[in-house]
Formats: sequence, C-alpha cells, structure tokens
Amino acid sequence: MLLLLIGAWWLYKFIKRRKAVKLKQIFFKRNGGLLLKQRLASNNEGNIVKTKLFASKELKKATDNYNTNRILGQGGQDTVYKGMLAKGRIVAIKKSKIVDKKKVEEFINEVVILSQINHRNVVKLLGCCLETEVPLLVYKFIPNGTLFHHINKENEEFPITWEMRLRIATEVASALYYLHSGASIPIYHRDIKSTNILLDEKYRAKVSDFGTSRSITVDQTHLTTHVQGTFGYVDLEYFQSSQFTEKSDAYSFGVVLAELLTGEKSIRSTNIEENRSLVAYFHSAIEENRLFEVLDTRVLKEGGKEEIMKFANLTRRCLNPNGKKRPTMREVATELAGNIRASDCKTFVVQDNYREIDYLDYETAILFRTGSSSNTRSSF
Repeated sequence: MLLLLIGAWWLYKFIKRRKAVKLKQIFFKRNGGLLLKQRLASNNEGNIVKTKLFASKELKKATDNYNTNRILGQGGQDTVYKGMLAKGRIVAIKKSKIVDKKKVEEFINEVVILSQINHRNVVKLLGCCLETEVPLLVYKFIPNGTLFHHINKENEEFPITWEMRLRIATEVASALYYLHSGASIPIYHRDIKSTNILLDEKYRAKVSDFGTSRSITVDQTHLTTHVQGTFGYVDLEYFQSSQFTEKSDAYSFGVVLAELLTGEKSIRSTNIEENRSLVAYFHSAIEENRLFEVLDTRVLKEGGKEEIMKFANLTRRCLNPNGKKRPTMREVATELAGNIRASDCKTFVVQDNYREIDYLDYETAILFRTGSSSNTRSSF
C-alpha cells in the first residue's frame, strides 16, 4: 500500500509537471514565440541584441505573485509591476491585461524594436516572458515616474524647473533624432506623449512604450491600415492620409513641448469646446500675442523672455498643420541644445542628499556632429 501511494503521488506529480510544460509551450506559441524567433533569425545585419527569455516562475516570485501593492501604473491594455529579481535587481514588468491575438505582432514588434536601440534616453529592455497566459516585458526600473505626472502634479519638494524642462525636452529630442537617423534602420515611435517619457534617478528623460513603433526601410510607403496613437497627440495630417512620417513624431513632440510650456494637458479640462485642444489653445495664444498669459507660473518666473520665445517658436513650428513645414528632429534637438547653451546651464544641481549631478555636455555631444549615420550610431 505504501509503495502504491508513493507511486501514485509520483505519477500525479509527473503528469502535473508534464501538463505545465505543455501549457507553457502552448502559451509560448500563442504569444508570438515562433514569430520572435523568425524575426531574430532574419536579422542579417546583426543589429538586434539577443533577447533574454525569462521564466514565468522567476517573474512570479519577483512580483510576489503580481501583488497589487507592486503595481506602478495601469493603462488601457497593460499593467506595470515593480519586481525584484534573484540578484536584487529592480525591474519593471509590463503585463498585458487581456489575451488578444491581434496584439501579438505589436508585442513582438516592441521586443524587436527595443532590441535594436542603444541610447541613454531610451528605456532599456532586459527581456521578455512568453510562457505565461499573457506576454510579459521586463524593463530596467525607472524610479521617478512619468513626465506627465511631474507636469500636472508638481512635487513641492522637487519642482520641475525651467532648466529641467529645457534639459528633458533636449534629451527626448536627441532620442527621437537617434531613432529617425542614428539607428541602422529608421524607427518612428508613433506614440510620443508625456506619459511615455519616464524620469530616472537623476531625472534624465527615458522614452518608453514602443508597441506601435515601426522600422522603416527605404522602399516602404509609411502607409498604415488604421491610425494609431493617442488622441491629442496625433498629427491631423496623419489622420487624413494614414501616412506616417518622421514629421508626425515631430508633431507629437510639439504637443509635449506645449505641455512643458503651459503646464496644461493635451486635452484641457474646460467647457469651451474650441479651447479643449492644447494645440488649438496654444496656437490661439500665439496668434493673439498673449503667450505669456498661458505659460506655467514656474516657466514665467524662471525662464528668460528670449529663451521662452525661442522655445515657443520651436513648439509652434513642430505643430504646423503642414508636415513639410515642420522641422526634423535633428533640427529640433540642435535648436534645443543651443537654447540650453544660451541659458548657460552647464550643470544641473539636484538637491538629493546634497549631491551634484552633471548632465550631458551638449557642446561635445556626437548627436550634433555632421557625418554618416554609422558614426552617429556608434557614439551613443
């Protein structure tokens, strides 16, 4: 009887493990594992870094079984958890809320896109997990939240100053310029917004969320079957033509610049319909020569008039309804860096245990050198 009981218990465990393995294999296929392998195998230029595949058990333990106390943020389709890996490394784990076969390609696309990117102002992808019911992405943990949060819920102990706004705008612009021109294949983000810009421990900007991004080759037309992006940030020209270009990213970035200037959301809370759109509100202020009436109080207090006017003019150009008249991200990044040099803010001081933190010296940044894209790419 004892031998029978031991044998039955062993058989039960064996069958249970076998079912678990088969289930993981089913999830792996359903979550795009074969597609990911195919995309990695077709990487002839070797520009995609090998993606680490995390075990479901490891991530479950890291998040304390996806405890609600570990939630960093939630979107329409995803929940992001804070986790700690075995060696004590803090990570952010992005978990889809629902299983949607139509989103599998988008998920794998984000993995492949991020595997190609190596830039200090782009969030670092550490790997993914495909053996769970819903796919998971594992990122380096960025501790200080989103730019949206800091603009709209300003921390009195650490306010987002005018110098910080200039620096963050320049860092995001440099990341977008790199994506458009520095990567081996041009990448269009397609969902630039303040909630997709994270701030690290030194309050440096990190561009995130590349789910809707696309690598663009020379022979592609940039046409999409349906418009993607976030209402309030999407280029109106893109709405009409379904043709996404690098200038469409410039438009979305222009909305972020307007947020930094005014402290307003992309869709404003007002009963006046024509003033709900931040873009329309900003254009109206420029046309009626009342820019300084709509500025954020901190910008008005700390920014020089000439600096603010340059920043506002650049914002207006990025938001031009005619895409051809908008500046490229190279031009935007160069102009913003020049504005920083003009303000003579060579060092940004953070009152964090009285430590002084130096930021990127844009005087020597390779970003603004002329030359081949390969030279630019190797410099980041």
